[in-house]
Amino acid sequence: MLIDQDTVNLYQDQGVILVKKIISSNWIKKLKAGIKKNFKNPSQYKCVYEKKEDKDIFYDDYCNWQRIKEYKDFFYNSGIAEIALQLMKSNKVNIFHEHVLIKEVGATKKTPWHQDQSYYCVNGFQNISFWIPLDNIPQSSCPEFVINSHKWNQKFIPTKFFGNTYDHVDKEFEKIPDIENNKEQYDIVSYDLIPGDAIAFNFATVHGAPGNTTKYRRRAFSARFTGDDATYIKRKGEMSPPFPEVKLKNGQPLDCDSFPVISV
Repeated sequence: MLIDQDTVNLYQDQGVILVKKIISSNWIKKLKAGIKKNFKNPSQYKCVYEKKEDKDIFYDDYCNWQRIKEYKDFFYNSGIAEIALQLMKSNKVNIFHEHVLIKEVGATKKTPWHQDQSYYCVNGFQNISFWIPLDNIPQSSCPEFVINSHKWNQKFIPTKFFGNTYDHVDKEFEKIPDIENNKEQYDIVSYDLIPGDAIAFNFATVHGAPGNTTKYRRRAFSARFTGDDATYIKRKGEMSPPFPEVKLKNGQPLDCDSFPVISV
């Protein structure tokens, strides 16, 4: 699927866009099968943020694409990498990782406002996340994004989804503003979504998410990529994902077995 230039320009300008009907029902079906397989045998990184009557109702997992066939097939064969290439205005695309987040019906815990890039071992502007819903997502339970926040040129101390901040000693990192209680001061966008849609956003775009008070599950598959200018950085504080196997040095391109280049 080719993305028109107006859409590319909007992504570059706003740091977040909604792209409608870019993923086929067949790929949605495959991702659902992959997620079912994922949580029957979760990785060491699975985390539960909210439980109800001993049932997990807000939980996630990540970095499973190399062991779950459906995830790997999606990265390499769905065309999502080509869309990433266009939106990033890049000449290459590296897989960064996938992240699956699930809020079951009745999950009340909010995802705190945060900026993904401060968690990551990535410097650079050419990067992209696709937040891909596998269920109908009314605007009331959709993640919210601060338009143009990728241009703030600020790095915010990572916030754990439990609510407390990471122990961080990077001096350029600062506390994130209290967006939740001052929403009128920001240009915030969210959407009504159906399976097949995707929200594309820059790693530096500030976002958060409400609980799930709807009648639908809220399953989302996030596919994350980097482009030409992305380089490795080992943060002085905790990083998520940690990527303990990566032996790159600061400033090196991300090209390695953990972050392979996809041919598009």
